[in-house]
Parts: sequence; structure tokens; C-alpha cells
Amino acid sequence: MTFLLRSAAIFVFSLLLTSLALAAEVSWLEDVTTPPADVLQEASNTPPGIESLADWQKEREAIAQRWSEFLGAYHFADLPLEVETLKEERLEHCTRRLIRYQAEPGRRVRAYLLLPHDSGDAKLPAIVALHGTSPQTFDKLVGLAAEPERHMGLRLAEQGFVVICPENYLWEQKSYVASTTAALKPHPGSKGMAVMMADARRAVDLLATLPNVDANRIGAYGHSLGAKEAFYLAAFDDRIVAAVASEGGIEIGFSNWNAIWYLGPDVKQADFALSHHQLVQRIAGRPFLILGGEAGKGCADGKRSWPALISGQKVDQKFYGEPTRIGMLNHGQGHSLSWESGQRVIEWLVAYVKERPQKSP
Repeated sequence: MTFLLRSAAIFVFSLLLTSLALAAEVSWLEDVTTPPADVLQEASNTPPGIESLADWQKEREAIAQRWSEFLGAYHFADLPLEVETLKEERLEHCTRRLIRYQAEPGRRVRAYLLLPHDSGDAKLPAIVALHGTSPQTFDKLVGLAAEPERHMGLRLAEQGFVVICPENYLWEQKSYVASTTAALKPHPGSKGMAVMMADARRAVDLLATLPNVDANRIGAYGHSLGAKEAFYLAAFDDRIVAAVASEGGIEIGFSNWNAIWYLGPDVKQADFALSHHQLVQRIAGRPFLILGGEAGKGCADGKRSWPALISGQKVDQKFYGEPTRIGMLNHGQGHSLSWESGQRVIEWLVAYVKERPQKSP
């Protein structure tokens, strides 16, 4: 990226953050952004020698570059989407449309689009909703499987969001390993998470092409596997103005990040120099909420997640001002999503995506 383009990107990003400050806060913001006192000393500080917003923006780009070199990150932003509709159903609050589109040359991804009824000419907010680990893939999100509390795509569409639910590549072959091997074949040396992130960014690309979507009001949500994707999408794509990651495991040691379909075994090496604290810091300036279950089978986030979040809060406070909007709702219900927790997710995304000030036409 040239100096002029980088400067322009920094300027636009700063303007977006300024406009966000005008949005109404969730009433429970302080509850989820106040860390326990006994974890404060464990948090990473901002990088040494970074004292101004301009310095931080340079460091922010350097962090992205280091991570991209590790991941083999890529994005086919100019590739035609070639969207095709496979089927469509009219539901009470929205149309549920199964589509397929070109994610990268020679590879297509299925996704559900949930399109609220009767929006007229209004530009609507949008969400990339990323599903968890299930052979049913995106069915839970869109109301085709599981209990109602897991139908987060439908619940968000009922609130007036256009929602896209892309299908993760792990189910393209007979096993996760086979799917990862096939997906990485055109990208030697890349990591499985690079594919997930590229696919999520293509979902954002698609939303931005829809005439009834406000491209300046796009957020992200995911649970478990989807939480990992939502976290990385928010960290690397500034078009995501707010995100929620439910039970993904914010630190590399909290869950199976070393699996080849995520980051691979390199992250377990003693000399691995990258940290998820850096990615949380890249999200700083935008609302980012973790849902943690604290304990139980498969639980990934909880009180132990605070050091990573505090590292992002410190960047918030130093360069973007108060209040910080990086925090955690620790519901203590294990690796699950209750109706009440889902309602908090919706409130967060309504406040920081839907009700985010719109740009003048």
C-alpha cells in the first residue's frame, strides 16, 4: 500500500471511530468492560514507543503484515461474485434465500441470506453470522435446526438486519483434514484460518454489493468455531464496525487453535512470537464483545480471557478515548448460548451497528 493510500485509510478509519462516539451505549456497558481487579497486572501494554495515534496506526499496519505473513492471508476483492440463488422461502419476518457465490477462483461457497421484509428504499444494517462446529453447518443460525435460542441469524433479521451466513469450508470434503488440504492446495504455506478469513471477507464483499445494505453498518457475530472467525474478521477487516465472539477462545492456548484447520502446530512452539493480544489491539476503537461460559466441557472463555481484552482496552483508552467498548459478558453457562445471552448479543449489535450514525447520502 502506498503512503497516500495508507494515509487515506487511516483518515477514514479515524472518521468512522469519531462517528461511533455519537452512538447510544448499551445500558450494561460498564458491567462488561470492567475487568476483575486481580487480572489487571497480567495484561499486555501498548507497544513501547507508540505515543500518538499516527504512531499507533503504523504499528497497527505492521501487526497486520506480520500476521498476514504467518497466515498466508489473501482476499479476492475484485473477483466477480457470480451469485446464484439455489432456493428461497418467505418467512414471517424475512426471506430466507440459499445462495452460492465465487469465493476464490475455482471454488464456490454456499450461504444463506436473510432479507427483512418491507424495507423499501431504506439502507439496512447487516451482519456476517458465522456458524459453529456442526454437520448441520449454517442450519442452526437460520432456523432450520436446533433450539430457538440458536437461531441467531433469524433473530437478527427480525431486528431489521440483512444477515449472511456463509458455510465454513470444513464440510466441503469427508473430514476436516481433507477439507483443509483441498482448500489450501492453491495456497501453499497458508493456514486454515486464512481460508476462513478470506471466505468471511467475501461475505462482507457480497453484503456491500446489495442495494439495500448500508456498507458503513456491517457487523459480525459467531459462536464457537464462528467466534474464531468473527474475531479474525474484525481484526483484519475495518469494514466490520462491531463484533461479538461467543465462546471461541480468545487466547491461543484456550482451545484447539493449533489444529491444521486453524493456525497449525507452529503456535505451540516456544519461539512463536505472535499473540492474539495484538489482534484484540487491532480491533481497538470499535466495539468488541466476548461471551464466556467460564467452566464446563468445551468452555473456551471466561475470567482468564481478560488479559487479552485489557490489552485492547489500553489501546482504546490511550488513542481513542473513553468509554472503551471492548469487554466480556461472562454468563457462566459453559459452551452454550442461552436465549438471554443471545438477547445481549442482539442489543450489542443493535446499539453499535444498527443505530450507528448513518452517513449522509
